[in-house]
Amino acid sequence: MEHYLSNVETVIKGLNSGAGGLSAEEARQRLLANGRNELAKEKKKSLARRFADQLVNPMILILLGAAAVSLVLAILEGGHDNAFAEPGIILAVVIINSILGVYQENKAEKAIEALQEMSAATAKVKRGGVVSQIPAGELVPGDVVLLEAGDAVPADMRLIQSASLRAEEAALTGESVPVDKITGALGGDGGPVPLGDRKNMAYMGSSIAYGRGEGVVTGTGMDTEMGKIAGIIQSAEQGQTPLQIRLHHLSKILTVAVLGICVFIFALQVVRASVSGDVDSRVISASFMLAVSLAVAAIPEGLVAVVTIALSIGVTNMAKRNAIVRRLTAVETLGCTQIICSDKTGTLTQNLMTVVESYGDDKLLAKAMALCCDSRLAPDGRITGDPTENALVAYALKADLDKNRLEAEYPRVAEAPFDSMRKMMSTVHKSGDGYVQYTKGAPDEVLGVCTHALIGGVPAPLTDDIIKSIMDKNSEFADRALRVLACSYKTVDAAPVDCAPDKLEHGLTFIGLEAMIDPVRPEVVAAVENCKTSGINAIMITGDHRDTAFAIAKELGIVESPGQAITGRELDTLSDADFEKQIENIRVYARVQPEHKVRIVNMWKQKGYVTAMTGDGVNDAPALKSGDIGVGMGVTGTDVTKNVADMVLADDNFATIVAAVEEGRRIYDNIRKTIQFLLGSNLSEVLCILIATLLGFVLFKPVHLLFINLITDGIPAVALGMDPPEPGAMDRPPRGKNESVFARGLGFDMVYQGIMVCVLTLMAYHIVDIWHDHEYAMTAAFFTVNLCQIFHAFNMRAPRKSIFKLTTHNKTLWGAMVGALALVLMIIYVPAFYGLFELKPLTFGELIVSFGLAVMVIPIVECVKFVQKRYSKWS
Repeated sequence: MEHYLSNVETVIKGLNSGAGGLSAEEARQRLLANGRNELAKEKKKSLARRFADQLVNPMILILLGAAAVSLVLAILEGGHDNAFAEPGIILAVVIINSILGVYQENKAEKAIEALQEMSAATAKVKRGGVVSQIPAGELVPGDVVLLEAGDAVPADMRLIQSASLRAEEAALTGESVPVDKITGALGGDGGPVPLGDRKNMAYMGSSIAYGRGEGVVTGTGMDTEMGKIAGIIQSAEQGQTPLQIRLHHLSKILTVAVLGICVFIFALQVVRASVSGDVDSRVISASFMLAVSLAVAAIPEGLVAVVTIALSIGVTNMAKRNAIVRRLTAVETLGCTQIICSDKTGTLTQNLMTVVESYGDDKLLAKAMALCCDSRLAPDGRITGDPTENALVAYALKADLDKNRLEAEYPRVAEAPFDSMRKMMSTVHKSGDGYVQYTKGAPDEVLGVCTHALIGGVPAPLTDDIIKSIMDKNSEFADRALRVLACSYKTVDAAPVDCAPDKLEHGLTFIGLEAMIDPVRPEVVAAVENCKTSGINAIMITGDHRDTAFAIAKELGIVESPGQAITGRELDTLSDADFEKQIENIRVYARVQPEHKVRIVNMWKQKGYVTAMTGDGVNDAPALKSGDIGVGMGVTGTDVTKNVADMVLADDNFATIVAAVEEGRRIYDNIRKTIQFLLGSNLSEVLCILIATLLGFVLFKPVHLLFINLITDGIPAVALGMDPPEPGAMDRPPRGKNESVFARGLGFDMVYQGIMVCVLTLMAYHIVDIWHDHEYAMTAAFFTVNLCQIFHAFNMRAPRKSIFKLTTHNKTLWGAMVGALALVLMIIYVPAFYGLFELKPLTFGELIVSFGLAVMVIPIVECVKFVQKRYSKWS
């Protein structure tokens, strides 16, 4: 039953209730039948489950498989001194990565709990005609609840009494000003009425800003509008971020490649032995060990950890820029965001009604408006009350008219409170020996009770020409989506005996108009322009009226023509096919409901766009969860929004999103650098082992490969993750959602650079092998490949530009280079270590050969970059 379409009597009868409420016994029976007035709780993941989720990753599973094989082989070989080093190191990498992931993502989703916290703890209810206060959780349909200013609405209810009742519904509907409430049935065509227009209803999650009233409960718990939102949040799927998709794809490629290489080498060795007739358990074991060595070489053990660390560093950097990230993998998502669907109130605007224009006798107008309102001015300067009336008091303050001093000088003696039917409010004040009455309200209504107007400070008869000029100015304000109030006055000799509106509101003199709006955040205009430059489309989604939304959007530069704005009701008339065709032209959605926001976000995602949704209200939560990334507001946002969001703006500043986009792009660029660096390094190791195997000698052992992967690959890779942003990062369009991690030439660069390092390493081996024996040659190859990785890390700082033209610096990378080099030298020259690694200390000449070959990676890559810049499409 749509209770807002029926009159009060029908609603009460339909709920089997009465003006005196339910009996205690009937309420008890209904509580048993309907359950408590609470929202369903979502089951939390245990710590063990979250840790297990970190392990269910193809890359991690490959590492665990390699560790298991290494462990079995170590046991079979009798557990010699360094037999368990390989599985131990691999397991350490996995555990450290998982701990980092759980630590960052351990904040369980508290959306449903926050929704419950928004429910009122107690409620004033009529039971058997007696008013009592009960826990809000015990409310049932049919209960009659009393409401007054300051109360949180404890359940959904149909209003049956209203005395100037206004409800603050911004968190639920997006409406920026309190809504005047009525008791009559809503007319129209009898069809569904948008949530924000149901003026005879009050909903859980809203609060009473003004007046008093009564309502009969129509829905509790999950049957409330708040409960519907909770259900949407629970059912919304949490999709993978672009980075997760790319890493998952990369893991699949590596899995196939690693298995293929291992099988090939194992089969090759066994076939060789079969041909020579030397097949036995020892040969098979050695062949299997060689295959494992290749697996270790092919698997970038440090990749998962490096990506996690890079994202963690990004989280820290973004926090310093007022963007608090709750999910690690969401850090880079903004970097490829193509659509930002933004709530208007409190996000693009200041959520602070402000008088921006006036017409008439300004000084008297400010004084009259401040007196004819119920907002309070605290000693510390804070203004509390209805947002519209707060704006009037603030405007008077700017004119040096303190409301408290005004009320002391002109004490209120009588009033006719605001009524949504007549759209006016009147107050009477003592003024010297007489009294003065001020009446404010809708311009047409106020003019209707005026006989004169102040012209040049002198009352003049209200002629048609004066009325036309006033209404023309009112229309001018309205066309700019300003909320307009008029004010009038009259002086009387005695205080009124009868304060009925029809007794007070006549024979008044028009003073003027005050126009107000929730102003845009000053920095948002530039932020929207930056979005355009960066190839990002900003979309406004709001519960406000279309004209207001369009005016704000035009001021911000989001729209150019009225045709780019539609309402939620118009959206309902569009089929999915029609909406898909039109969505790219629509920039403003007005009078929307929560399900509209989810539909909008999902349609953009369906078209293949990476979509962010920003918001601060409960009504935004489902869409925030549905978006590729949800951005909540930290100051004005509800707990629901903050806990559902992937990222929270600590300053509620739309411009912070642009800064987050830049940081996200920097992080993704750096992750691409690390992927190219690590996979190129691993490719060089695989090629070295393959060639050495084919030529019949051992170049590296598994423990050598683990050291290379974790130290001279891993440490510089972490430092690359801290590289500053590349110049012009915000001048290019976002990358495509389906763009491969190897796109824009990364695959080619990785292959040729891997071959380059392999060739240099093999050269070092053969040169020293001629001078010395195999162990010294293997050590020279080990030293060369490590130095190549260290020097090559500097090449990665600018994949397409000369490193000699970089204007930024990465001190961390220099530190990583020195640290990695020190560890390599320690492995070669400290007896305890070179014995463990089965290496030999190199002579000075052998060091010079290795160093000279390794440093060649820089001029070789510089030459290739030069050629690419002139001829390649990737430059």
